[in-house]
Amino acid sequence: MNVLGKLINSRIWWLSIAIACVLLEGVALYYQYALDYLPCVLCIHVRMLLAALLLVSAIAVIINSRVVRISCQLLSIGTLLVLVERSWKLLAVERGWLIGDCEMTSGLPEWLALESWFPAIFKIHEPCGYTPYILFEISMAELLLAGSIIALLVMCLILIAKKVK
Repeated sequence: MNVLGKLINSRIWWLSIAIACVLLEGVALYYQYALDYLPCVLCIHVRMLLAALLLVSAIAVIINSRVVRISCQLLSIGTLLVLVERSWKLLAVERGWLIGDCEMTSGLPEWLALESWFPAIFKIHEPCGYTPYILFEISMAELLLAGSIIALLVMCLILIAKKVK
């Protein structure tokens, strides 16, 4: 537990989160532009959440403060909770567990017009329906859900280890 508790204060930990977010965004953009899998609103929500996690981790790397890093840990947990929910919804739409639960708008307020500011990354192109297979007949939605649950559990364990320490 002591090792986990120390991770929250490690710049390497936060830098690895930032790198993972950049890599995941890169994979999404590769599938969009190289393989022509256009993103739906839930896919764009996932991209926005990864961008938020990237921003939070960058703040934790730059500002070397206990309060900031614990705040970033809590923000990361909140972001990952939403990511789990969005990933589950994406999988549920893909599997037909939810029908007609996907719109063509991001739902963001006008003052946060990411789709207008960065259309190459955040523009919604199609309604929800399916995600491509990534590896071994596992869809992107399945990998997103599993990955976001694992990331959430790790973040929670690190926070608990920090409190126990």
